[in-house]
Amino acid sequence: MPSPSESPPSQGSLLHILGASFGLAGAVGSSIGAGILRTPGLVAAQLGSAPLMLLVWLGGGIYSLFGALAVAELAAALPSAGGWYVYARRAAGDQAGFSVGWIDWLGQCAGLAWVAVTIGEYSAALLPWLPVGSKAIGLVVLLTFALVQLLGLAAGSLSQKLLSLAKAGAFLILIAACFWFAPHAASSAAPAATGPLTDPTLPPLQGRALAVGLVFALQAVITTYDGWHSPIYFAEEFSDPAAALPRSLVGGVLAVTGLYLLVNLALLQVLSLPELAGSRLPLADAARLLFGGGGAQLITVLALISCLGLINAVIMAAPRVLYGLARDGLFLNAVAGVSSAGTPLFALGITTLTAAALLLVGDFAILLGMAAFFYVLLYATGIAALFVLRWRDPELARPFRDWGYPFTAATVGITSLAFLVGEVVSDTRNSLLAVGLILLSWPLHQVFRRLSLRSAECIS
Repeated sequence: MPSPSESPPSQGSLLHILGASFGLAGAVGSSIGAGILRTPGLVAAQLGSAPLMLLVWLGGGIYSLFGALAVAELAAALPSAGGWYVYARRAAGDQAGFSVGWIDWLGQCAGLAWVAVTIGEYSAALLPWLPVGSKAIGLVVLLTFALVQLLGLAAGSLSQKLLSLAKAGAFLILIAACFWFAPHAASSAAPAATGPLTDPTLPPLQGRALAVGLVFALQAVITTYDGWHSPIYFAEEFSDPAAALPRSLVGGVLAVTGLYLLVNLALLQVLSLPELAGSRLPLADAARLLFGGGGAQLITVLALISCLGLINAVIMAAPRVLYGLARDGLFLNAVAGVSSAGTPLFALGITTLTAAALLLVGDFAILLGMAAFFYVLLYATGIAALFVLRWRDPELARPFRDWGYPFTAATVGITSLAFLVGEVVSDTRNSLLAVGLILLSWPLHQVFRRLSLRSAECIS
């Protein structure tokens, strides 16, 4: 006879069936995207040194680990659906919670549209005989993954596990190929393993130049790690959130860090440092050297697998933000509806239609440009909530505590603020537009609050 935690809940409520394996799959699937195909070349170009390059990738992993430890405390203490807005609302009230949820959901919709279009472009490049364009392919992919979610939480969880496993496996096979075949290609490819660890064509970085190079390289690397927080959107749906969430967040960061370091070490086996620094797609260039003309197709397939895992993770997570807002009275009450299979149906429909509209109209580039500002701001709000709740609510049950608090949390918070300043300076237009959307959340909150109250009065 099943235990209470295993029995299906009543109609219209979230299921509680997820385990740490899904959390790990979500963290890995949301982190590893197309960025790792490009970023190693950008970092090498900034630093011109293999040891510094590896150190920055390790630093990005440590920064993400500090963030994971902080967020694991919040998620285990407040295991509710919705992600970042849950912590902002608990720490600063309804308006702050709605604003955080609003920008989180918008950023995810823009990300969905971008990933769907990217999948369409990769598919069109790989199969040029297809009779439809990249946008049509992207729309079909988006709707297909939405249909998978209609099957329920179990189907979405299984698809995420399989796609993340395929993604990690594909990267590990390519890494192994770089280490295995690079020695045999030494005579023609001149691998970096036999060359210097610094780029002889560049003067060694010192002083201000070194600091600037490190900052830009670290910024690119941290962006590539983004997505490790994916399990928090499903906090309420874990069967044992107190144990599974910390394991998912910390384990996911460690797994991604290890994979990224292996990718860079593998590239240095095949490409010289100047070649790596001058490459826009280092993995594609490495595959081309090892496997000839078919290498480019292999990397396209790898990019497709990466994007498929990412789109599944986002189309699962984004509706949970709207669902949580609606259930807490911060959005339209009807959006809190859940199917018997555990899918927030109305939230899924709104999210899918919004992403599809952005994809078809093609006007999501500005939202995508604001996404970097939004994501860093979300990290900052989470860290701020941790400090506020530690001070104001010391009696809150905390099954997991940040091991390095306050040092680790302060490091992430200060770094996030520095990144926000950097975003404002480097991309002032999109940063100001992002601030405008945040300010727009105030009147929107008032409107949705009134509609929610009226709906509740009508029901009563």
